[in-house]
Amino acid sequence: MTALLGAPAPDIINVELKPATLEAFTRYIAATEARINREVEHPEGFLYVDELDGTRRPQVFDELKRGEIFMDRLETRDASGHEIDVPDGLIHHWIGDVFIPGASMRQVLAFVQDYNHHQDYYPEIVRSRLLSHDDDDFRIFYRVRKHKVITVTLDTEHDIRYTRLDDAHWSSRSFSTRIAEVVDAGKSGEHEKPVGHDGGFLWRINSYWRFVERDGGVYIECESISLTRAIPTGLGWLIGPFVTSIPKESLEGTLGTTRSEVLKRVSAAARKQ
Repeated sequence: MTALLGAPAPDIINVELKPATLEAFTRYIAATEARINREVEHPEGFLYVDELDGTRRPQVFDELKRGEIFMDRLETRDASGHEIDVPDGLIHHWIGDVFIPGASMRQVLAFVQDYNHHQDYYPEIVRSRLLSHDDDDFRIFYRVRKHKVITVTLDTEHDIRYTRLDDAHWSSRSFSTRIAEVVDAGKSGEHEKPVGHDGGFLWRINSYWRFVERDGGVYIECESISLTRAIPTGLGWLIGPFVTSIPKESLEGTLGTTRSEVLKRVSAAARKQ
């Protein structure tokens, strides 16, 4: 086992993305977006944390203002309240929030939309490139390297749309349009595995962001839904930590980095005044 620590994913764990797996993810996304569409139309309950019950809500907001990251695991069920079964796959559904004191909406959006330079800030992103931009629509490329027992490199493309509700409330939706696992990344013989015929470490990822300017800063919330392979019998020690831990850790790291980098810009702007 120790010989594989930090090593690339071996070919023996390749698996095929089946139509039934993708269809289940599509149904899960449709049910989730129906709920999101209702929420983002109402500023008073714009954030997930705005609707927390009882004493939990003020406690969470106090933690956010102290610089902590809020994380919660979610699950979408069908209209009858039943779990949405995903044959041969796993859906990972997380939401997280941070608060950036002193920041403006303009500063936050300027940073998160600076896709050509995300590789300079986010540890997982090896390369980043803006492929096209039309008003509030973006198409981007990321090369992402993820490590948990094994190391996996992925070339990914995403379509992103930003929506303004008012000056203090924005949202965005990011949809992966292509994810390919890269073999021998960074070497002369690097190449992609066929899309959907790979290790199954990330087949789809959708991210739903919300931005609210209030309380002397900006709250950022991200809801991430990803699809991976199921954990095969006998390879749980190898694949399990990757597909179960990475989704939460990746979102938490993204929110933490976004907060710290925007805070640097807030401080730099204040020194210039």
